[in-house]
Amino acid sequence: MIDHLYQNTILKNPKFVLVFLLISLISFGYYSKDFRLDASSETLLIEGDPDLEYLKEVTNRYGSKEFLVLTHTPNDGMVTDSAINNLLSLKYKLQSLDWVHSVVTLLDVPLLNNSDAPLQERLLNFKTLKDEGVDKERGFSEILASPVFRNFVISEDGKTSGIIVNIKENEKLKDIKNKSDKEIQIFKDQIKKKNHNNILEIREVIKSYDDIGKIYLGGIPMIADDMMSFIKSDIIVFGLGVLAFIIATLWFVFRNLIWVIVPISSCFFSVIIMMGLLGLIGWKVTVISSNFIALMLILTMAMNIHMSTRFIQLRKSYPNKGNYEIISLTTKKMFWPILYTALTTIIAFLSLIFSEIKPVIDFGLMMTFGLITSFIITFTLLPSLLSFLKDNKTLIKEDVDSKITSSLGKISINFKNQVFITTGIVIILSIIGISKLEVENSFINYFSKKTEIYKGMKLIDEKLGGTTPLEVILKFPEKKEDKLNEDDEFEDWGEEEKNDEKYWFTKDKVETISNIHNYLDSLPEIGKVLSFSSIVDVATQLNNNKPLGTLEMGVLYTKIPENIKKEIIDPYISIKDNEARISLRIIDSQKDLKRNELIKKINYDLQNQFGLSDDRYKLAGVMILFNNLLQSLFKSQILTLGLVMLGIFGMFVILFKNIKLSLIGVVPNFIAAFFILGIIGMLEIPLDMMTITIAAITIGIAVDNSIHYIYRFKEEFNKINDYKKTLKTCHSTVGVAILNTSITIVFGFSILVLSKFIPTIYFGIFTGLAMLFAMISVLTLLPSLILVFKPFGK
Repeated sequence: MIDHLYQNTILKNPKFVLVFLLISLISFGYYSKDFRLDASSETLLIEGDPDLEYLKEVTNRYGSKEFLVLTHTPNDGMVTDSAINNLLSLKYKLQSLDWVHSVVTLLDVPLLNNSDAPLQERLLNFKTLKDEGVDKERGFSEILASPVFRNFVISEDGKTSGIIVNIKENEKLKDIKNKSDKEIQIFKDQIKKKNHNNILEIREVIKSYDDIGKIYLGGIPMIADDMMSFIKSDIIVFGLGVLAFIIATLWFVFRNLIWVIVPISSCFFSVIIMMGLLGLIGWKVTVISSNFIALMLILTMAMNIHMSTRFIQLRKSYPNKGNYEIISLTTKKMFWPILYTALTTIIAFLSLIFSEIKPVIDFGLMMTFGLITSFIITFTLLPSLLSFLKDNKTLIKEDVDSKITSSLGKISINFKNQVFITTGIVIILSIIGISKLEVENSFINYFSKKTEIYKGMKLIDEKLGGTTPLEVILKFPEKKEDKLNEDDEFEDWGEEEKNDEKYWFTKDKVETISNIHNYLDSLPEIGKVLSFSSIVDVATQLNNNKPLGTLEMGVLYTKIPENIKKEIIDPYISIKDNEARISLRIIDSQKDLKRNELIKKINYDLQNQFGLSDDRYKLAGVMILFNNLLQSLFKSQILTLGLVMLGIFGMFVILFKNIKLSLIGVVPNFIAAFFILGIIGMLEIPLDMMTITIAAITIGIAVDNSIHYIYRFKEEFNKINDYKKTLKTCHSTVGVAILNTSITIVFGFSILVLSKFIPTIYFGIFTGLAMLFAMISVLTLLPSLILVFKPFGK
């Protein structure tokens, strides 16, 4: 029924089909102008993660500005006249940029210990390093010793300072909730474009100050912009690289221009139509899906090589038949195996929807639509183009048996036991390697050491207190007895204001904050820790190293000028909500850092060492979100692999109607996927958002070889009725197609090593290796199993 319908509608009307495809190409090509990229941090989060909602709540409560960080290591010391003048010049230059709200440098730190005046007077009339008449060495020593600013705006060795560039808040953001999805999307695109221009602008400024020392740029906006540049670069490099390699492969395999043009046309149509579809429905390509064009080219090419090879073989077997008959015969013989290979690969990609992470889900769905597109184009465009060619134009030079497939066939026949022993060793090694697998989210290690992102993050990590933020929110129980006597009040403060704010600072609260602050500060994985305890330490220093009483703190709080209170106290306590915030940063580049274990340790110690119940504290921040992401991936990986294996086994049973044959068919591919996971574990490469998808995708793509081989073996066995002869025939026919497609896929994936994004490089290397191993397995282990178990009968 399907064959009859296909022949009457597609094969007998090649001109109509070609015109329809050209119209589709032009239409979707038009919408490809709306093809968009997205590298925002939101694309790397779990949808509906309650920790994300809580982080937004914390950010609103304690305030947060979007900012960039510059690390500045001057050539001639930190507080020489020339260094101060250069830093001041850089500050004013940055400040003059229209998108900059404020610039905070070493020269803006209030020096409260620079005179002997009363503390309140020093708070009101503080000096900074840029002021005239300030003892710069004394001021610099104060900043270096400051519990707040050391490892924050100045490194512990005093050689590198941090420059915080606060970005102006976009007023339109406040009204965004009332906008339509389309308006929000347009607005977000404008913000990204503006951010890109801002980064270019600030880099130009930095370039003009090259001579004053080493300056690196860091911060979330820069990372997002550079990631966008990486994605664009990757898409172009992967696309062009894979295309160039495919052309070279096609020429090497067929040595005929026709067999280069026809498959490349299928690739071109498939990719342009898919890009147009993504543009039309507003799907954005992220870091995770940035290699989808390369994958589409590779998988479309694999379909086309199988079709082309079979067409040529049939053309030679039936020299008297016309082109239409050969095309009809080719499509009839290849329709079901290619349909099932597409479906098994689709199952692998669809399994990614269980990850709960939007860009991973989108990647799975994109590739599903991509494979459907490639399948349709392969069975419409390729036969239509071939129908216009003369019979002799499609011929290629007489080929000889491939030495590689022939050798692998001999191994299958003569060395079955060795093949099984090797397989057993591979399985044992895979189990050992898989037992060592772990997920980690070392963001700094996602980038090449040559990139500015890496250099900037590394310097911030080592010199300025770490990169990945983590928040500990302490919630205090309500107690009526919190109000204290006022006997300890300083006489200096004058008449007390009539408010209850100062009564919040009880001994229990201050001690709890201080003890937990000191505990966190003692952990080797943690860099800079800031909290109300830091402010108390500064106040103690200013009070001649005498600890302040709790009521003294309360009264001091009411007397501090609002601008200072807003900058240094309000980010760490919320009297209204009866809670305190401890802000800390993780030293991301620290070797052997285990983030999930660190989070578990902090949780355990807060409950057991400090006696805090679950409702008395909460961990928040980017580190928690990324950890949630990877732990979710790890859990879903088991479900994903299980579903892929069951789905593909089910497909084999339906296709071959033979359970023994289905088991034989899936084994080589499952072993290949597990072996690659084992290698990743042995090499101690942590799984992340991209490498964790390798096993499922490998099974989905590699199993195509098994389907083609078994399908052909079954067909030839019915004619020859001899297992060894059938094996030799299959290795010299479909085996050659498997070898050619596998080489295309392996080298196609190897193009990904040109990426600047380390997970993409790992994805390319290990998926390529897995495909190579799967091809060898299908041409050695699979036929060996067929010879031993004889699934087609004796």
